[in-house]
Amino acid sequence: QTIHVAIVCAGYNASRDVVTLVKSVLFHRRNPLHFHLIADAIAKQILATLFQTWMVPAVRIDFYDADELKSEVSWIPNKHYSGIYGLMKLVLTKTLPSNLERVIVLDTDITFATDIAELWAVFHKFKGQQVLGLVENQSDWYLGNLWKNHRPWPALGRGYNTGVILLLLDKLRKMKWEQMWRLTAERELMSMLSTSLADQDIFNAVIKQNPFLVYQLPCFWNVQLSDHTRSEQCYRDVSDLKVIHWNSPKKLRVKNKHVEFFRNLYLTFLEYDGNLLRRELFGCPSEADVNSENLQKQLSELDEDDLCYEFRRERFTVHRTHLYFLHYEYEPASDNTDVTLVAQLSMDRLQMLEAICKHWEGPISLALYLSDAEAQQFLRYAQGSEVLMSRHNVGYHIVYKEGQFYPVNLLRNVAMKHISTPYMFLSDIDFLPMYGLYEYLRKSVIQLDLANTKKALIVPAFETLRYRLSFPKSKAELLSMLDMGTLFTFRYHVWTKGHAPTNFAKWRTATTPYRVEWEADFEPYVVVRKDCPEYDRRFVGFGWNKVAHIMELDAQEYEFTVLPNAYMIHMPHAPSFDITKFRSNKQYRICLKTLKEEFQQDMSRHYGFAALKYLTAENNS
Repeated sequence: QTIHVAIVCAGYNASRDVVTLVKSVLFHRRNPLHFHLIADAIAKQILATLFQTWMVPAVRIDFYDADELKSEVSWIPNKHYSGIYGLMKLVLTKTLPSNLERVIVLDTDITFATDIAELWAVFHKFKGQQVLGLVENQSDWYLGNLWKNHRPWPALGRGYNTGVILLLLDKLRKMKWEQMWRLTAERELMSMLSTSLADQDIFNAVIKQNPFLVYQLPCFWNVQLSDHTRSEQCYRDVSDLKVIHWNSPKKLRVKNKHVEFFRNLYLTFLEYDGNLLRRELFGCPSEADVNSENLQKQLSELDEDDLCYEFRRERFTVHRTHLYFLHYEYEPASDNTDVTLVAQLSMDRLQMLEAICKHWEGPISLALYLSDAEAQQFLRYAQGSEVLMSRHNVGYHIVYKEGQFYPVNLLRNVAMKHISTPYMFLSDIDFLPMYGLYEYLRKSVIQLDLANTKKALIVPAFETLRYRLSFPKSKAELLSMLDMGTLFTFRYHVWTKGHAPTNFAKWRTATTPYRVEWEADFEPYVVVRKDCPEYDRRFVGFGWNKVAHIMELDAQEYEFTVLPNAYMIHMPHAPSFDITKFRSNKQYRICLKTLKEEFQQDMSRHYGFAALKYLTAENNS
């Protein structure tokens, strides 16, 4: 039997919170689930991508536009921190499909400690006109004695908490629920002026007049950890607990003598590896999902005995992806010249973020390759950083870890796909752009007519081997540092070919942009229009991931133009795990060579005669 769950979810923070709730439900469940998400545009974008890439069997998701429902409740003044979205549970009878008979409604700050099917079974206990299953409020709020002149809305005794609701939708519709709550709200607002606890005040006012509507749920179905709570009287033993509700703005910092236990339960799901929840339900054939069928087909066509099987498989791995993990705001520039810096990173490069933000004031799109536990560490790190918290134009997209490789090009594609500007600067996390590069690139975009020509603007790359570098403030300063040997052209010691075509000798004296031709193994950092081709996913870990992309730009007849007054500097760091693998593992090198050859064959098939030069250049190099 499918269990239906409705959740109102709006904005970046709620989209993060709801994942922990969903994990706790998935962890214990044995039934197919159908989530009905009343979401704003932000939450819909984030959660649609998350569930699509999560690929959990026997889970269906439907979205309902919360912004369309605003007019239904915007006439009710609400002082609660949930804002207008805190009132939307009132309109579920109207919003959810008319053939849906019953639904469990949950707040996003709920954690399940048991199988949700047990709660679903409680519907069978409803008798007569009972249409709402609710737990008594566990604070003294509705008794009105919390402080002097405290005037709560009318309620039956302590009132009820609406963090967990069982709704018998079909009966509620027949009872004309819509009129019922509206009339009550209008009448009470004449004297109360606004709600303090959003929908909860209105539900309680209706119940006060119609007590027969309620089936009182045992209190372990909604153990409320707000301030002033009496929740400790609700359980004798920890094993009695079924649902925990963090219904205080303080959330995890709330005072309760068992809060340590509750916090640990919550943190378990917060950091739990979501990939483990992809397991099939036992004895419950899930409806075939088109995405997973395609994936199975692609994987079955691979040869498992091929020594490079793991490499080939990675190309088809679907990584769970949480877009916009933190709050994001971007005001489009009126002149259509805006440029987003694009990069990808894992946990060991977090310390570069603040420096990049100080050097680049424009929008940034980052893909972070993390485990669930690391994503929480990242969240704490970002929230503790004044530099990062003061910036709202940085999109942080989490791609969750799976498999043994670092899927570098998938990460780049995720970061590239979610930019809000017409142009992007394809960089790497270890580089600091020169001060003022953002404004300089916006001017260059106009000067070189990037909107109407196929160009890739090259930002020359340099490197330092010093951890404490006084960053050059100008090209003149950079040139004198080059002459003194504190800076080098990038990869000068190990891989000159990667940047040789940039022609650094010419750049030293250049005052106007100049064109360069593609050569084998060229991998500059470029500014392109957002419609440029994606990176090729077959290249994972270290080696050839950028070279292949630049080759494709050349095949599509992009002109490579070097900017005379732009530069970026690579900062030193310990070698990545993948480069170490490349240097030490012969099989890794063999597979990379094979993938390279296959890529070049694909290129000549795709681009025909023009692409033959890539094969000959490779053979000569």
